[in-house]
Parts: sequence; structure tokens; C-alpha cells
Amino acid sequence: MDYQPYQASMLALGQAPSVIRETFEYGNRRAKEIGRENVFDYSLGNPSVPAPESVHDSIRRMMDEVDSVQLHGYTSAIGAEGTRQAVADHINSLFGTGVSASDIYMTCGAAASLTVTLHAILCPGDSCMTFAPFFPEYRVFVEAAGAKLTVVPADPDKFQMNLTAFEQLITPETKAVIINTPNNPTGVVYTEETLKAFCDILRAKEAEYGHTIYLIADEPYRELVYDDNTKVPYLPNLYDDTFVCYSYSKSLSLPGERIGYIVVSPKMKDSRLVYAAVCGSGRALGFVCAPSLAQRVVAENISATSDLSIYRRNRDLLYKELTSYGYHCIYPDGAFYLWVQALEPDANAFCQKARDFELLIVPSDSFGCEGYVRIAYCVTTEMIERSLPAFKKLAEAYGKV
Repeated sequence: MDYQPYQASMLALGQAPSVIRETFEYGNRRAKEIGRENVFDYSLGNPSVPAPESVHDSIRRMMDEVDSVQLHGYTSAIGAEGTRQAVADHINSLFGTGVSASDIYMTCGAAASLTVTLHAILCPGDSCMTFAPFFPEYRVFVEAAGAKLTVVPADPDKFQMNLTAFEQLITPETKAVIINTPNNPTGVVYTEETLKAFCDILRAKEAEYGHTIYLIADEPYRELVYDDNTKVPYLPNLYDDTFVCYSYSKSLSLPGERIGYIVVSPKMKDSRLVYAAVCGSGRALGFVCAPSLAQRVVAENISATSDLSIYRRNRDLLYKELTSYGYHCIYPDGAFYLWVQALEPDANAFCQKARDFELLIVPSDSFGCEGYVRIAYCVTTEMIERSLPAFKKLAEAYGKV
């Protein structure tokens, strides 16, 4: 057998372009050329709201008062018991569940939560499903676990879950389904009615196929909802065989600290064996002992959030103005993204045209949809205000104003 210095699939993945990152890097280059204030970069979902002051207070106090060796040392592989208990208590207080610390696995953010979970349950030949539009890395995570990703086409009207197509596409090979609500990239929150109907389908298919179908709830945006009448149902209360993959990146504005958790629902079939598989997956992937300082910080700030009213103000401003210019926008109940129909059929060409006005937005193709763009409004309100004339000129270029 010929010697191969690296795995070809990993080389291809490392060399594959990311339109989001490419757009971001283009913005950095343009900022050097014309000044950062003249570039309107809406490419990345990077929180722009500071972490709560209580987070800073916790870090300062810990640095001053906690022994350095203890503060920066390893925790248990599955996470510090006190942190896992704090997470479980918080979940139970909000959702009336019976989660315990032994159902929690602390991770290095939502990406680690998803990859650990997928490697724990997926086998070669399995299918994992998700609903378009979806976070592009789902495909990477699922295929790296040896399975295939089956994408349910989008509901083009409201971008809720396309349950008719889902029933047609689910097969006996389906092992898991990933859902993301509030959704990246649309900002849509799936309704409780829709989710209950979806879970009914899953239960019926479990019975028909004679095996467990896992639901993986990807929840980094759970707290980011802006209207009083918008609720995000807690999926373990609707479906027993559920994992929750959570991150504090958005709720506490801590994306760089890489801290989150997995919940293995205690109502899941063989939940203790499944939890053990999660532990084994974390071990195999090297995702053991999530950052210890970050674990302590989230435990002390378990109920806190960043000032989410800033995102709401950004949403309201951008949605109001863009719709007044003739753009068709899907109203975002949560997250910090605006899903906008491109003003020509080719979303990539539309995004290139937007660069003529220094607007950096992301085409929808990599999210499993065509003809839309994602605008990440986790930016300063002042930048949005400065960018509005550019959005208007872009609309004028297509005869919309």
C-alpha cells in the first residue's frame, strides 16, 4: 500500500473554502484599504454585546482569591461536579425537568457538544437528518462521524420545519435528527405546535422501525428571543430520546472561552449507557475537562445574560428599514440573523454586487438554500445606521426604490 502522509479527506476539508470566513477576511483587507468605518461587515455570528459585568467580577475575584494551581488545574473529565450541578439545577428551575449532574457533560462549546454526541451514536451507514437552512458545519460533523447527512428541503414560506418532506425522507437508516431553534441562519423560532407534530412523527417512526431515533437540539441561541409572546419549548419535555447541545457563547458573550454542555435526557432509552458512550466519545476526540476557569465562571453566572436588548434594537432597525427599501425579509423571532431574499436569483452574484457598496453579507447556498442571504446583526447599532444608505443604494441598483 502506498504511503500517504495525511488523510486525503482532511486535506480536502482544510483546503475547502468557507464563504463566511472568506467574506470576513475580505472585510479585513478592505478595512486596511479604506478604513474599518467604511466597511459594513455582516458576515460573522460573533457577539458584539459585552459579557455581563458579573462575569468580569467573577474572573477578577477568582484570580485574586483562588489558588492558581486549583483555579487552572484539571477538573473531572466530564466537568466539575459543582458546575454540572449548577447547570442541572438551572435547567430544572426553568423547565421542570428531572435532570441531574450525572446527566451533564461539560464541553468546549456547542461544536464540541455536537461532535461528541454524533460520534457517540452514529455508525457507518447511518443517516442523520436536519432541516434546511442549517449551519453548514453540521455536514462536516456528521460525515466525520462516518454517517451521511440527509437535508430536508426548506419551507419557503415561513421557514418553519417542512414536516411533509421530513416524513417522505426519513428511513430505517435514520439514527438522529439535528434541529436548531432559534435558527441560524433565519432567526426563526420553531413553534410549539410544529415541534409537537415533529416529535409525534419521530415516535411513530421509532415504533415502525423498532429502534431509537435520537433528537439533537442545538441550542446556542436559546436565550436570544425578543418578543414576549415567543417561547422556545424545551425539547426533552416533548421527546424522551433527546440530547441538548448548549453553548454560553451567545447568552454570556463568551465565544472565545469555548464552554458549553451536553444534556443526555434521563428519560432517554438506556440513558446511562448512552451517557457512557458520550464519555467515551469525548475521550476519543480529546474533548475532556472543559476549560476549568470557564466552568467556574458559568457556574457563578448561570442565570445571567448579556444585554440582549441591543440585539433586539438592531433587529427592529434593520428589519424596518430593509423592508421599506423593498427587500423581502423573514421576520426573526430570535438569534441575531436576518434572512433576506436576494434581489436576483443567484445569491452569490447578489453578494458580490453588495460588495460594490461595501456591504459584506453571506449567500444562502452553503446553508442548504438558494436565493437568500444571511445578515448577522450582532454588530454595533451605529454601524447599522451608517450602512443603511448602502443598503438603499443596493436596492436602487435593482430598481427596488
